Amino acid sequence: MANYKIVMENNKVKIIFIGTPEFGAIVLEKLIKGGYPPVLVVTAPDKPVGRKQILTPSPVKALAQKYKMPLLQSEKIVDTKYQIQNTKPDLIILAAYGEILPKEILEVPQYSCLNVHPSLLPRWRGPSPIQFAILEDDDKTGVTIIKMTEKVDAGPILAQKEIKVEGKETYDTLHNKLAELGAELLIEMISKWIKGEIKEKLQDESKANYTKVLKKEDGKIDWQKSADEIEKQIRAFYPWPGTYTMANNKILKILKAKVLKSINLKTYPIGKTLVAPQNELCIQTGKDFLIIERLQIEGKKEMASEEFLRGHPDFIGTVLS
Repeated sequence: MANYKIVMENNKVKIIFIGTPEFGAIVLEKLIKGGYPPVLVVTAPDKPVGRKQILTPSPVKALAQKYKMPLLQSEKIVDTKYQIQNTKPDLIILAAYGEILPKEILEVPQYSCLNVHPSLLPRWRGPSPIQFAILEDDDKTGVTIIKMTEKVDAGPILAQKEIKVEGKETYDTLHNKLAELGAELLIEMISKWIKGEIKEKLQDESKANYTKVLKKEDGKIDWQKSADEIEKQIRAFYPWPGTYTMANNKILKILKAKVLKSINLKTYPIGKTLVAPQNELCIQTGKDFLIIERLQIEGKKEMASEEFLRGHPDFIGTVLS
């Protein structure tokens, strides 16, 4: 790295940025404003969104267009290898792209490929680290910047910063905090990395945990679980994939809830709907009760459960599945 002074002159690091969703867009904008505008942005193709399936650009594409940055879209990252090679980047930065970079791309930049990952690696490798931190009731999480390898999130750690997980944190609130934190950490360490001032730290493979790609069906509630487990599921899966149950052959989305501890030995059939003291919907779970604060019945708008019960008084007594 003897020529780092030339590379770093006026922050002119030749960066390619790879990312797709909102997490990547937050990191990208911080990079631009922090004096490291990429020479090329790579993102996924536009996807159909919503009931009308309107073709919509990714958040990263939308941001790149806002700043009039060179943009490349591809279904598979390997298909971009010639454009990436021809760009001759000093550094490739990836944030939430959803695909492993192949060896022929990993070897292109002089200063490696870095990944901004929203967990305290080696805990929660894979595509859903934020959701799993909430599901597993972690009291802390954070961001890790690693030097990428061909194995998922297993590269050596270059920088790491942790934060506390607040008691009622949802996926979207924690996501935004971690994206901001990751971007700040990245900007702090880029010049140090290129100057050779950062020592790589190998991950402890014995402590590695893996997450999975979440699907819509992962959001279905199992009322046999405890109210505490279901309440964490609701926060972890908001807004995607969402948490739902079936009620009278319709999908009932549960958007916000709280736990009511059982105070006597009386129990009801699991999944039975009751009325809580504040005239809110209450469900018997495998352990304790779940009070529904906000919900959305299929085909209707989101509402408070008190409002829902006023319009559906006969719903009480229903057993949810």
